[in-house]
Amino acid sequence: MTAQLAQMGLKVDNFDRIIALAGNPNTGKSTLFNALTGLKQHTGNWPGKTVTRAEGGYEFQNVKYKLVDLPGTYSLLSASQDEEVARDFILFGQPDCTIVVTDATALERNLNLVIQVLEITDKAVVAVNLMDEARRKGIEVDTRSLSRDLGVPSIPIVARTGEGIQMLLSTVAEVIEGEVKTQPIRVQGSPEYQRSITTLAEQIEQLYPGVPNARWLAIRLLDGDARVQSAIASGEISELVASQRRADVQFSRKMAVEGRQ
Repeated sequence: MTAQLAQMGLKVDNFDRIIALAGNPNTGKSTLFNALTGLKQHTGNWPGKTVTRAEGGYEFQNVKYKLVDLPGTYSLLSASQDEEVARDFILFGQPDCTIVVTDATALERNLNLVIQVLEITDKAVVAVNLMDEARRKGIEVDTRSLSRDLGVPSIPIVARTGEGIQMLLSTVAEVIEGEVKTQPIRVQGSPEYQRSITTLAEQIEQLYPGVPNARWLAIRLLDGDARVQSAIASGEISELVASQRRADVQFSRKMAVEGRQ
């Protein structure tokens, strides 16, 4: 992992792990970001985009983490610039872990994004935020059952007060280090569907050796995603992967300076 980070231009003496923070709008994602990073934040635009990018740093058990706050989105299907930014970072930026923030009072509505993230990565933790609001409204959230059904840890938190934050950070660390094994729920479909995904993924990997998440790209092709079709046919996929790594170089150097202050 250290060698991979070095190749991406990250200063590993300043940050050891990269965490993506995803979630629907109004789930308290920014509150969690602020609670974790405090004053160690930097805000700018994603390269080539008008979409705001915020990142910051925190330290847990002597490990330094960089937290990238992705735009609030309901989906990763690239119907908007915000969705495209969030999707590309999780897909090609390959963060060590993705925290998906959900609203305990509207959990079902949030699960669409969770499932889409889990199609891309098995290094994920679901933060079930606003548990105090859920309790006030008489809503019971069984996070143990949710963890079992999703195949990744689901941690109840109240970002505003700090409730559950230590458990969240501990779980993220354990998922990254492999101490917690995840088996994320994924669309299975028919045997023919699975064979098609495997065949397409192999063809994509042959066209673009080393491209991350060829399986997810294959699924999007089968679903008729015009944006993914265009990117693969034109060779833009290679540029998307490269641009995510250049973005990490630019922002990480800035963040490294601020993190030492």
